[in-house]
Amino acid sequence: MVFKQITSTQNSYIKELVLLKDKSKNRKQSGLFLIEGAREIDLAIKGDYKIDTILFYPELFSEEQLNSLKASQNNTIEISKDVYQKLAYRETTEGVIAVAKTKEFSLKNLKFKNENPLILIAEAPEKPGNIGALLRTADAANVDAVIIANPKTDLYNPNIIRSSVGCIFTNQIATGTTPEIIQFLKEHKISIYCAALQASKNYHTQDFTKPSALVVGTEATGLSAEWTENSYQNIIIPMQGEIDSMNVSVAAGILIFEAKRQRNFL
Repeated sequence: MVFKQITSTQNSYIKELVLLKDKSKNRKQSGLFLIEGAREIDLAIKGDYKIDTILFYPELFSEEQLNSLKASQNNTIEISKDVYQKLAYRETTEGVIAVAKTKEFSLKNLKFKNENPLILIAEAPEKPGNIGALLRTADAANVDAVIIANPKTDLYNPNIIRSSVGCIFTNQIATGTTPEIIQFLKEHKISIYCAALQASKNYHTQDFTKPSALVVGTEATGLSAEWTENSYQNIIIPMQGEIDSMNVSVAAGILIFEAKRQRNFL
């Protein structure tokens, strides 16, 4: 099959894509973002993301592999090595990139499959690697939703897509302010359990079998007072070493899988 070809990094369309990769503002203005890697592209399609364009470098990604992609190939472009290296984010390359349309991460779009949801909430996470790890953990436990309160980072940041290994597309995600999310949880009668040091009980003593939201904050500042004031119960993971905290994604994993254990997941 003969595809349209782009070989110059100075091509105007390629310059636009570089800005999509590098600038949150351009992603928000255009409603587009880049996805690198066949697995991630397939997960995005499974998650009902609309693919605008596929770009591939044939020496790394063959036409046979291209045909196996679930993405529509109505708009597929063959690119040169220089162009691919300009667009690629990863050090380990796969040779295929998709341009996809963003989704609105709105609380009103959340739909729970059952009447007993388990939700992970992270307040103001900044590091893309931590956000990606949280999304990967949430996918592993098949939680009902991930909510980011007061987001500091654009969720379509390529580092989040990479570190989540595509789990940004497999989780049901919403964002909002802390007051908006607390109001949402109260309206849906979902109990709030905040990971916090003050007035806390050991996490494994709590009953997570009913509708529950597990709320984690940053390692540096923890959760805001608004969360702990509205908490059904603050919970703590007992530490046996010298420090009093651990990586947020590790803590979230411990809490989530305790809730899943109680729900007869294990």
